[in-house]
Amino acid sequence: MDIKTATALHRLRLISVPEALSFPALLIFGSLLSRISDIDFLMLPLGIIHGVLFVLYAVLLLDVWSKTKWPFKRVAFFFLLSLLPFGGLYGDKVLKRYESEAVIASRARREGVVNA
Repeated sequence: MDIKTATALHRLRLISVPEALSFPALLIFGSLLSRISDIDFLMLPLGIIHGVLFVLYAVLLLDVWSKTKWPFKRVAFFFLLSLLPFGGLYGDKVLKRYESEAVIASRARREGVVNA
């Protein structure tokens, strides 16, 4: 893996936590708020925010897939994590490990330790 792969993994990590928290924090909170009060106007902007974060996560996941050449099962696993409330928090933990491995491999290759 090279530094571009590590950067792609880092970008995916940056969006995974907000995306993971957007469903329970924004949509469930907004839904409960609209049911107990007359504040219905919040659901549309909260839904849009969650939708943008989800689409951004999916696009960044495809970018990572193209750079890392992961098997389909791994990509499907991360996609399924994005569908679960708080699933992206676990995904962030796993992505952090992959990112650090990519950075280590890139440094080793740059210093000539690995011939790959």
